[in-house]
Amino acid sequence: MTLADPLLKTGEFGPGDSEWLHLLVGDWQLVSDLAQGDLVLWFPEEFVAAELGDRSQGGPAEGTGFVGLAHVRPSTAQTVFHRDMVGQPMTSAVAAGARECWFEQTVRPLDRVDWNSESSMRVVVYPLVRNGRTLALLTVHNGILSARMQGRLDTVFRETARELLSMVARGAWPDFSAPAGTSRGNPRVSDGVIRLDAEGRVTFASPNAVSVYRRLGFTDSLTGQYLAELTRDLLPSTEKADETLPLVLTGRMPWRSEIGTSRASVTFRAIPLRRQTRRGEERFGAILLCRDVTELRRRELELMTKDATIREIHHRVKNNLQTVSALLRLQARRMTSQEAKEGLEQAMRRVATIAMVHEALSQGLTQNVDFDDLIGRQFHLAAEVASPGQAVSTELTGHFGQLPSELATPLALIVNEIVANAVEHGLDGSSGTVGLDGRRTESEQGEPMLVVTISDDGVGMGDYYIEESGVSAYRPPSEGEGLGMQIVRTLVASELKGSIRWQPRAGGGTEVVIRAFIPDEASG
Repeated sequence: MTLADPLLKTGEFGPGDSEWLHLLVGDWQLVSDLAQGDLVLWFPEEFVAAELGDRSQGGPAEGTGFVGLAHVRPSTAQTVFHRDMVGQPMTSAVAAGARECWFEQTVRPLDRVDWNSESSMRVVVYPLVRNGRTLALLTVHNGILSARMQGRLDTVFRETARELLSMVARGAWPDFSAPAGTSRGNPRVSDGVIRLDAEGRVTFASPNAVSVYRRLGFTDSLTGQYLAELTRDLLPSTEKADETLPLVLTGRMPWRSEIGTSRASVTFRAIPLRRQTRRGEERFGAILLCRDVTELRRRELELMTKDATIREIHHRVKNNLQTVSALLRLQARRMTSQEAKEGLEQAMRRVATIAMVHEALSQGLTQNVDFDDLIGRQFHLAAEVASPGQAVSTELTGHFGQLPSELATPLALIVNEIVANAVEHGLDGSSGTVGLDGRRTESEQGEPMLVVTISDDGVGMGDYYIEESGVSAYRPPSEGEGLGMQIVRTLVASELKGSIRWQPRAGGGTEVVIRAFIPDEASG
């Protein structure tokens, strides 16, 4: 069961209701940690869209139970459930009150519930109401017996959780304008919590939050301080603060911001707290989550530096290969033997092909190559270089996708050699068309594969195509293969770990089919 399945079948949801529930489940670890208890999202087992008296919405019929759609455990306390509650039915001790909670749209606390024979707990049932409709139920579960004393930290956490849950119950949180809660470096409750009043003054700071500000260089008490002013004074005079920082540090907007000093880097997340009044939703304070991300940013900087170094290496290799290609071109012009000149030109073409792969790697942030872009240029260039004076057209079809450099380099060389061979020998000096097709598929064992087909509409294979034991095959001419085809066979076997096959093309000409396995990290 997925969260969306039962929600989309009810027909009772309005615009944004399902998305809001998904947003809640994506960010409710925060509430679970503050409440120091398990949270479970429930939905009726059978949703009856019927008129119930003068009610304007459907709901669970008498005797209908509830089933768990999502479950989150706290990281700040011990869980009360030893198995996941997704797909599990709500205990009958709670279901009756839950049905009343659904229709009356009021919070229902249950001081002691024997959920099963092994666990007793306190349960609070919250109806999740948006635009007058109850969308689902949310229960908070806390163990009755606790080994630790309730200190000020626990009291503030649970009070803040109740305030957040009150906003959740009336659909006021999460806010669609707030960033998603799963980004890298996102602060959590265990990283540090600060409570602010409506003016942005600190009313409470957890020990971890105090430690974060110690690392920033503030050694006094945070309580009573205007956090925005205090933090701005800690920044170096040369540091240009994010323009969103004051709005975050006063708790006015549900945004994130980050600051960095010579001592530390800290990321903040603000969650405005609002209560419902006669004038509507009124902000009375905020909670601020803060996290020391100094080490995380240092590692990201190291990775960026390494990436820039690798790209610079690829760039220099490309330049050096282009220099070698230019030297070969100069040498070819001085040769008097036509055979030697053609040999140097072929070597120049192969070096240029490798240089194009390194050029593609020097422009990316990964060691993968967009082979469609690379081969689109190389394919047409290979046909043009191999066909001076011929009217040769090219057709590129299919999709290669991202390929790792260890696969892209030999494959580009292979395509280059076969295209040149198709132009020089397949078309045999006449006009025609050379085609290239790339297709991703799977082997019989389900492994990702790349199938590359290079074809021409030339003279065909002639006597080189034979039948041996019922298997069609290509036999090279008796005088042996040229250097180009030797390179192709070697690269296919050693680098691609694949296979190559020559066969007649339907309608005349020749097809070369290459099959190669794709590494898992590049199979997407």
